[in-house]
Amino acid sequence: MKGAKESMKHIAIGQAGGPTAVINATLAAFVRALYKDHSLTFIRNGFEGLAKEKFLQASDNVIDNILAHEKVPGASLGAGRYTLSEEQISQSVQVLQDLQIDTLVFIGGNGTMEAMDKIKDEAIRQHFQLQLLGLPKTVDNDLAGTDHSPGFGSAARYVAQVTRDMGRDLLAMNNFEQVRIIETMGRNAGWLARASGFLKEYENDGPHFIALPEKPLRPEILFHHIKKATRDYGVALIVVSEGVCWDKGSQIERERVNGHSVLGGISKEIENKVNEHMNVMVRAELLGMNQRSCSASVSATDYTEAIQVGSVGARWLREGATDVMVSLQRSENTAYESVFTPVSLKTIVQSGERKLPAKFLNDQAAYNEWLSPLIGYDLSSYPPPLQRR
Repeated sequence: MKGAKESMKHIAIGQAGGPTAVINATLAAFVRALYKDHSLTFIRNGFEGLAKEKFLQASDNVIDNILAHEKVPGASLGAGRYTLSEEQISQSVQVLQDLQIDTLVFIGGNGTMEAMDKIKDEAIRQHFQLQLLGLPKTVDNDLAGTDHSPGFGSAARYVAQVTRDMGRDLLAMNNFEQVRIIETMGRNAGWLARASGFLKEYENDGPHFIALPEKPLRPEILFHHIKKATRDYGVALIVVSEGVCWDKGSQIERERVNGHSVLGGISKEIENKVNEHMNVMVRAELLGMNQRSCSASVSATDYTEAIQVGSVGARWLREGATDVMVSLQRSENTAYESVFTPVSLKTIVQSGERKLPAKFLNDQAAYNEWLSPLIGYDLSSYPPPLQRR
């Protein structure tokens, strides 16, 4: 981080990528810390807004609205996925110069940090001294350079709760429906799908099998787990991440939007295969956007850390930090505590997607211990299901 005497800054800030349940908390904390002493310009709809000059000036009404969204899911500025071309990057840097914006901040994930790094390189090429800062968010937890990101804890909490509840629902319907396939978000990393097993206390509770993108899934392996669970418990609750390579060794792509691959639909593909090969009633369930937008499942830790990321980012900007993202690391203390450290944008880009490490792939207990403080300790246990007769 670079130290510099604080002066009036003209800061442009946007949100990019998929929203989370706490992304607005980061924005609100950042704005609250800076709006009285610095000039703020808001970028609408992520990098598309930067390319198309969709800017919003920081009037009192706009500031009040942003602060009022602190506990509201979604992205109050608009986010979305948009890939900047080289020409658009060059034009955007020129626009920032023309507007005398000397600081650019984006809240986002891997794609956001990569775009910021490209903007940094272009600013250098244009001999423009531009301060850049990334603030992390993702429900997938695949962002490099950080132990976890705001947004993930709440999404994981939702997945854990819903999986347990749907498991009890399936047990109740076992004379009608025997197999349920739940599909989670996560893209190419299994962090969110693995969270589905966090609240499993009893053998007959689901999930009975979790399929992760880090491990290819062969149909015969899945059928084995389904047969075993239905034999032992009468039902099989299967959780599969959207990014799992299935059947022919490829991911299921729903569509492509603006050059981005939109994964999804593997649960339906599996439902069809089970229908073909097994004599059971099977249903596919796509958890959908609730994973990243359910305000009722926001983790207290996740919300607190989202606020802290915004506040820390604001302080670092005052101190002159540039070309870095705020990362969260765990302190070495016995009690859980996050330590905020800078990681360079270039390092994040070079590291690529952060996959689920080997120590968590086959060890649910180890993963649960890591995840516990992020989800929270306030979820109560269920009694064991009645035994089947």
